Amino acid sequence: MKQAVTYTRLSSEEREEISRCLAQGQSFGQIGKKLDRKTSTISRELSRLRYNPRSYRATFAGEIAVKRRNHRVKIPPKLVRNKRLRTYVITHLKLHWSPEQIAARLKIEYPNDMNMRASHETIYTYVYCLARGELKKELIATLKQQRTSRERPRGKNSRARYSPIPDLVSIEERPKAVEDRIVPGHWEGDLIIGKGGQSAIGTLVERTTRALILVPLKSKQADHVAQAFAHELRKLPEQMKLTLTYDRGSEMARHMLFTKATTMKVYFADPHSPWQRGTNENTNGLIRQFFPKGTDLPSSRKEIKRVQDLLNGRPRKVLEYRTPYEAFSKLLSEKGEASANELMLR
Repeated sequence: MKQAVTYTRLSSEEREEISRCLAQGQSFGQIGKKLDRKTSTISRELSRLRYNPRSYRATFAGEIAVKRRNHRVKIPPKLVRNKRLRTYVITHLKLHWSPEQIAARLKIEYPNDMNMRASHETIYTYVYCLARGELKKELIATLKQQRTSRERPRGKNSRARYSPIPDLVSIEERPKAVEDRIVPGHWEGDLIIGKGGQSAIGTLVERTTRALILVPLKSKQADHVAQAFAHELRKLPEQMKLTLTYDRGSEMARHMLFTKATTMKVYFADPHSPWQRGTNENTNGLIRQFFPKGTDLPSSRKEIKRVQDLLNGRPRKVLEYRTPYEAFSKLLSEKGEASANELMLR
């Protein structure tokens, strides 16, 4: 793989060599080849500082270059200089929209206005680094994760390189059709953790119907999690078991064991990217209504499945106020299968 070339400024030694070569009448191309620099770099050095080959002096050129860097005008960040964009972002943050949702909606509402663009990282930077005083506190309070500081995301390659999960397959390799939610059978998975990390329940959500399976767990060990997830999912017909998207949690390190038991391919989201598993994240929020953070989770399968039944029987706006059980059962009935609640509560 070709490595990216990092540009470095001309050094004083290089400027001395340029001065000598110009005095000898060498061309910009010859000088560039000698210094292992592009011809355009040499040409830009003279044109930017308004020198000609005869008047160029290395020491003076270096001093001018330093002065130009020190006096360079700093352009204020986009959300500071663009009041209209800033007002839109702040207004929608106060409506508890996430930075990802705001960034996406800007593209939809202002398709031809490039001044009304801000990435989710730009919005996070404004909230944590540029907003001040009470406004900063207010904006942080609107975020789902109300951290006092923003952790800077690392590059994808470095994150994957140090992953503890063997044979990991990135979400980038997941079939694009999964994103459309047209074909059912694609799931997202996670764990919710109880008080002190002493208890856990697995959560599996089908992306098209939002049908939920809660998985009772006796342990967070990878072997046990893979077997418990497989036990719940293999009850379903084959057409409803296509893929599972999971985060980088080590409890899914035995994903190959899970795939062998279910035939479902497992894809892993990027670290610190909950929006890539948004259906699961939103559903976990609903589950916390029954199992609040900081409390012990029940070990009773009956109690866990009772909550699963309540959530799957709740009308959902995204389903035009049908329930996940109704949406899932409709798909199964077309295939002559048993109803969703019969399969999931066995």
